[in-house]
This record gives sequence, structure tokens and C-alpha cells, in this order.
Amino acid sequence: MTKAFMYTLIASVACSVAVSILLKMARRRNIQIDQAIAVNYVVAASLCLVIFQPHPASLLTPATPWWILIALGVMLPTIFLAMAGAVRHAGIVLSDAAQRLSLFIPLLAAFVLFGETLSLNKLAGIGVAIVALICLLIRPRQAEAGNDTRSTVLLLLSVWTGYGAIDVLFKQLSKSGAAFSSSLFVAFTLAGVLIFLYLIARRSVWAKRNIIAGLVLGTLNFGNIYFYIRAHQVFPQNPTLVFSAMNIGVISLGTLVGAGLFKEKLLWTNVLGIVLAITAIVLLIPK
Repeated sequence: MTKAFMYTLIASVACSVAVSILLKMARRRNIQIDQAIAVNYVVAASLCLVIFQPHPASLLTPATPWWILIALGVMLPTIFLAMAGAVRHAGIVLSDAAQRLSLFIPLLAAFVLFGETLSLNKLAGIGVAIVALICLLIRPRQAEAGNDTRSTVLLLLSVWTGYGAIDVLFKQLSKSGAAFSSSLFVAFTLAGVLIFLYLIARRSVWAKRNIIAGLVLGTLNFGNIYFYIRAHQVFPQNPTLVFSAMNIGVISLGTLVGAGLFKEKLLWTNVLGIVLAITAIVLLIPK
């Protein structure tokens, strides 16, 4: 495993966990997530424009996978809103479980779409990863009243399938050969336009706290997505390792942060899950 891969993966995991922390704090501080998400894409697109100086005109070629860019532009804000709705109706624990269990979709894609070879080590790693995720996601049951069961299930299913599909789309984009900076800028811009149209249609009244939250969210979101794609580009021959290490790394660090920062109770099964997560990552390292 190269140092470049480790650094990009750690940076992506850190940004992703920070986003989760912000979402948890947002619920307590009465922040409207839809407005924060809108500002988030303005910040992300601006950072992409300033740091990478993309040339969107370079995408005007037949080889550009526009269907991927358009799909990302639609799915990024849509699934973000679905995640916010799931947190509101199902709670943080179930919503986080749905998001992290989306790991199975890109893992399947790694073998079906990207032609990765299924070895004994990878099969064992995936098996241990599944057990690790189950252990990490176990929490004391808390009954919640007043929720529409059907709506809650649909939101959780949207989060699970949506984040899995986004992972696959980003991997496919990195393999397409399209200009990375330009593709990222276009995806962020499309996502921003759609979420602002959504807010205009709802005639949302803006609040300063939502804008500030969006500025922070946009910085973290940009870092998360950028470093995640970079990890795939640095280590393209083993997407299973990237998929697994990212998801397991996020949920492991998130569990530790939850216990330390939010004083959440850490069950013995959670500790076991962290140990199994590390074991899974080791098994998935190419020999």
C-alpha cells in the first residue's frame, strides 16, 4: 500500500466523519439542512474552481461521460436531502447504518462492473467486513413514536441505494479519463443549481446560521469527495480495498468520536467491530 493512498484515504475519512458530526450538531442547533446543502455546493464548486482551475469546455467531446455527470448532479443533493429526512424520521443510528451498509453495492460493482478478481483473501475480507459493520452498528433499541413507517423505510432505502450508486458513479468517472477537475466542477455546479431551484420553489427564508453551516459543510464535503476520488486514482487496481477501507474507516472513527465527543455509550460489540474492521482492511490489502 503506497503512502499516497494512505494519506488520501485518511483525509477522506476525516472529512466524512466531520460531515457526520456537523449533521449531528445541526439537529441540536435547529439548522435547516436544505439551505446548508445549497451553500455547501456553492463552496465546493468555488473551491474546485479556485484550486484546480478547471476548463469545463474540455468536456465538450464525445468521450465525456455526460450521463455520469448529470446523474451525480441529480443524486448528490437528492440523497443528501434523503439523509437529512432519514435522520429526522428514523434517527441518526438507523440513517448511519443505511449509509454505511451501502458498502455492499460498490463491493458488488467491483466484481461485476470493474472486473476485479475474487481471491480467497478478498472473499474473507468482505466476510469479516460484513460482520464488522454489523457489530459497529449495533446500538441499544430506542422506540420512536409518531413516525410514518412507510416513509421512514423509503427514506432509509433511498439512503442505502443512493450512497451506493454515488460510490459506483465516482469510481466510473475516475476510470473514464475525463478531466477530473472539470468533471468535479460540473457535478458540483449541477447539484447546486438543482438544490437552489428546490429552495426557490419552496420560497425558503434564509437564516445566517444555515449559511455558516453550509460554508463549513461545503469545505468538508469538497475534501471528502476529492480525497476519495484521489484514493481510487492512486490505487485503481483494487477498488474493493478503497470501498471497504473508506466505509469501515468512517464508521470506526465515527464510533470513537461518538463515544468521546458526544458521550455515546460504546458497547462491547462496537469495540469488537473496530477490531474486525482493521482485520478486514488488512485482509483486503493486495499481496
